[in-house]
Amino acid sequence: MGKARQGAIIGFGFIAEKGHLPAYQNRSDFQIAAVADICGPRRELARKLIPGVRIYDDAQSLLAAEKRLDFIDIATPPKDHAPIACSAMQHGIHVLCEKPLATSVRDAESVLEQAQRNRRVFFPVHNYKHAPSMRAVREIIDSGRIGPVSLVTLDTFRTQHAKGVAEWLPDWRRIRSYAGGGIAMDHGAHTFYLVFDWLGSHPLSITAKMSSRGAYDTEDNFTATVTFPTGVAMARLTWNAAVRKVIYTIHGDKGAIRLEDDDVEITVRGERIERRSIASHWGDASHKEWFGAILDSFGAAINVGEWVGPDARDAVSCVRLIETAYASSRSGCLEMSLSPVVHGIANAVP
Repeated sequence: MGKARQGAIIGFGFIAEKGHLPAYQNRSDFQIAAVADICGPRRELARKLIPGVRIYDDAQSLLAAEKRLDFIDIATPPKDHAPIACSAMQHGIHVLCEKPLATSVRDAESVLEQAQRNRRVFFPVHNYKHAPSMRAVREIIDSGRIGPVSLVTLDTFRTQHAKGVAEWLPDWRRIRSYAGGGIAMDHGAHTFYLVFDWLGSHPLSITAKMSSRGAYDTEDNFTATVTFPTGVAMARLTWNAAVRKVIYTIHGDKGAIRLEDDDVEITVRGERIERRSIASHWGDASHKEWFGAILDSFGAAINVGEWVGPDARDAVSCVRLIETAYASSRSGCLEMSLSPVVHGIANAVP
């Protein structure tokens, strides 16, 4: 194996420390050489956890000083994703970025434009696709056992919003100026990129409703019906549940799959033919076991010069759908059409 790619983490919060860093430390092909964080105690923790790491007060300082980075891993609140990603690619650096890609379609599209213009990979952390139980779902769909998928339901139950680190701003996900929105912005990305994959298309329209029972300026309940060329998806997301759980159902013309956390059940022609438990550790909010597969895909994209791949395009489609969902909710749940997805971005081999 060749020399490890040198990278930096920007935003050393919970997901960077508990979800991303363990994967890097178990690999020889990626190495974290630098960290930037605006919070002093988080910088000190990074210094302790990563021997020899170079520490910076913010992303701008890091990008100005580091001349030999191959990639950055953006794990800040969403409001900063797009500007940091664009700046990094202008510096000739590949970008791995937590979801959502951005908090507006305009910013999301600008990231992909910069990736193409600067011939650098942009890759989103769509980690739910890599949970072992989700991979099993994909294999069942690919086998043809349930037939073409035409209906999907997705329920995400959380007892509260995911808390940030105590040293900085634990409730940043409930502040629109940092998060861009509430549970629709936070979990909507996961929900929608899975649906794009299972229904094999991008959406035509959405009707959505949101509400909040707290004093925050972001929603904690979200429901939506999304129409696709190939079928329909219905989603319910909440931070007010009594139990943490995901329940998904995927329906084809021959049968259905029901996933409840680790449990996967297959029904064909009305008869349950299989039920199994696939350890995926859904209760661990860091999802550290899933991040290695993201790094595999990121590295492969760099190797072949796939500056803007399917996952990156899906990331823009997620932001477009979330933005339109907010507009639908504000309008009294009117059904709203979505602008066409542009697929004509070419990739060049380096």
